[in-house]
Amino acid sequence: MGFYLQFLPDGTLSGTKEELNPYTLFNVIPVGLRVVAIQSSASGQYVAMNSEGHLYNSVYFTAECRFKESVFENYFITYSSTLYRQRGSGRGWYLGLNKDGRAMEGNRVKKHRPVGHFLPKLSEVALYKEPSLHDVLKVSPKRRLTPKPSTRIRAAR
Repeated sequence: MGFYLQFLPDGTLSGTKEELNPYTLFNVIPVGLRVVAIQSSASGQYVAMNSEGHLYNSVYFTAECRFKESVFENYFITYSSTLYRQRGSGRGWYLGLNKDGRAMEGNRVKKHRPVGHFLPKLSEVALYKEPSLHDVLKVSPKRRLTPKPSTRIRAAR
């Protein structure tokens, strides 16, 4: 069995074997198509990767906090930096933990290696009401229901 990713109060990102550790809870926030931000539930800080591939904590959401989320057939997930890649090959820099549970440099983690594979464990789902056209019309200012004759659109026959 591998490690649970943990974000300690001092900003250290590492792995632990303790399943019920409160520092292993994260909010995975979608910020784009297959792009997420990983936020510590305990501190509210974000996981980020700098230009040297080191993982660090960020109080604010920045471009370094954006990770591409890729799901494999075996349900393992990898997280790669959307900002940084290998210069020559263009290979992504991945989030990973070594065999001792320490965070690895992103440029040392390969997507097909187990050190960069994660299995999210769902603890809670936060549902937000998606606005509908009905809701939008309630708050829209009153307008004329019939358009002016010059703005009518004729249907093609």
